[in-house]
Amino acid sequence: MAVNYRKFSCTPEQVFAVLENGWLYPTWVVGASRMRDVDASWPAVGSRIHHSVGVWPALIDDTTSVLEWNAPRHVMLKARGWPMGEAHVSIDIQNHDSGCRVRITEDVVAGPARLVPTSLSNLAIGYRNTETLRRLAYLSEGHAE
Repeated sequence: MAVNYRKFSCTPEQVFAVLENGWLYPTWVVGASRMRDVDASWPAVGSRIHHSVGVWPALIDDTTSVLEWNAPRHVMLKARGWPMGEAHVSIDIQNHDSGCRVRITEDVVAGPARLVPTSLSNLAIGYRNTETLRRLAYLSEGHAE
């Protein structure tokens, strides 16, 4: 399981405003390249966003669904990226001096990616999620307005 932290200069509500907009998913999730659709019920538990991963012409269409939603403190997503597999991704937010502290935890739960040694998998996921949190902070702090 890979775990990353970052301090954001904004409120937890501002972070969740970004998470609530499914169309923004590829702007903060490293590897997601485009959105195809967002369920009208997003971000209700069970709702999905329909995205693609990769680069053209090797795009793979898949989905991410909400497993848990407790705004503005916690969300758990089931991110699919077949043929590699699936992961549970949790984002947890705590108030912190002049902002909030965001933790992202990712655990591969299905597919061939489970065969990768944990230390190597955590290193790769951790590296990617460092950039994911940087992008999420940029959007949440209002730099992209």
